[in-house]
Amino acid sequence: MAEAVEQIRHVCTLGAFESVLAINRAVPILHAGPGCAAKLWITLGVDNGCQGSGHSGGHAIPCTNASEKEVVFGGIEKLRKEVDNAFRVIDADLFVVLTGCTSDIVGDDVGEVVRKYQKQGKPIIYAETGGFKGTNLQGHEFIIDALIDQYLKPSEEKEQGLVNIWSVVPNQNTFWVGDIEQIKSLISSIGLKPNIIFGLESGIDAIDKIPKARFNLLISPWVGLKNVQHLEEKFGTPFLHYKTLPIGPTETSNFLREVGSFAGIDSEAVEKVIKKQEDRYYYFIERAADVLLETRLLPKHFVTIADSIYSLGISKFLTNDLGLIPDTQYITDNAPIEYRESIASEFKYSNDITAEVKFSNDGGSIEEELKNTKFRSRPLIIGSGWDRVVSREIHGYQLSVGTPVTDRMVLSRTYVGYEGALRLTEDIYTVVLQDFQ
Repeated sequence: MAEAVEQIRHVCTLGAFESVLAINRAVPILHAGPGCAAKLWITLGVDNGCQGSGHSGGHAIPCTNASEKEVVFGGIEKLRKEVDNAFRVIDADLFVVLTGCTSDIVGDDVGEVVRKYQKQGKPIIYAETGGFKGTNLQGHEFIIDALIDQYLKPSEEKEQGLVNIWSVVPNQNTFWVGDIEQIKSLISSIGLKPNIIFGLESGIDAIDKIPKARFNLLISPWVGLKNVQHLEEKFGTPFLHYKTLPIGPTETSNFLREVGSFAGIDSEAVEKVIKKQEDRYYYFIERAADVLLETRLLPKHFVTIADSIYSLGISKFLTNDLGLIPDTQYITDNAPIEYRESIASEFKYSNDITAEVKFSNDGGSIEEELKNTKFRSRPLIIGSGWDRVVSREIHGYQLSVGTPVTDRMVLSRTYVGYEGALRLTEDIYTVVLQDFQ
């Protein structure tokens, strides 16, 4: 008998409409039942760092609201009307039709509908994202594959220094906007031209540049790997897969060196950038050393309960740079089985320190494990809003960094890079110091 999953930290495949909304002037058109979009938006938006609806998001998302009639007789005609109306009343550069469980089960040929509009020169693509096909992380990959197969055209021209960057998943990763800006800054600092289709300065122009890039850079343990492999197969664009989100001086400096080497950038130029950034980072850390080295305040052990991208990046920073000891690291993004061994192997730190890694999307079982764990000192729990209660019960320090983040507003905050590591240190010690007031 199937077991119930509690405290879920992602949504169904259809939640990928947030990835569409993260592209400037792109609009999702949903062929799904009533209420699907609203529930997903509340989880990934309102209850996740107070992220808003954006351009044509939230309650403004076009949707067929498929009912029993469409289940019996099919919903193709209703979809055509919805697409026609969207073109008539919404000012946008790209429309993406996404399917829900109802239309995928019934078998509506959404591709046939969309292809007719494509033949008319309309900027529209589609992806089959029935919720039973996986999570919004897989749905995110479906969106990118749809762009590759239905929109992008090969280009003989390659733009010098241009690199496509694929990393955090919009809205699923609460800090995605700030993360993207910081990644852009890091890549630009060593002389490359970052091209990212999501977030600020994104849009159709960024999408059009994808085939012109010198290479694709994937910063993620697993999400997006199939996409960059697909881009290599279709356009011959090589890719660099960097599995750890760079947080803090150790990992960020390694990241810049590896990217610089792959791109053929002079190592002395890269080292000059690294020294400047590290000097600045350690200036601020040294100023706070009296507090950071105070053993009464320092949480010696930590647990992460988050998507693999944040869990891996944050745990390496806390261990390698702040000197904390990793307890169990819980991966909650339901990573496909074929990636799990590779992800777990990345949880290795300086001085031969390792951590136990567990993959579970059941927050309820994680909560029970934490209650039954005998911590030698007060632990730091890096998790989500779900973990606030159990953290109080085990007398731990808790910081929300992953979906759902219900106790913080997140605008441009990021933990990526040298600057992001300073922000993360501030946030951790703010939580710790508040407990001593």
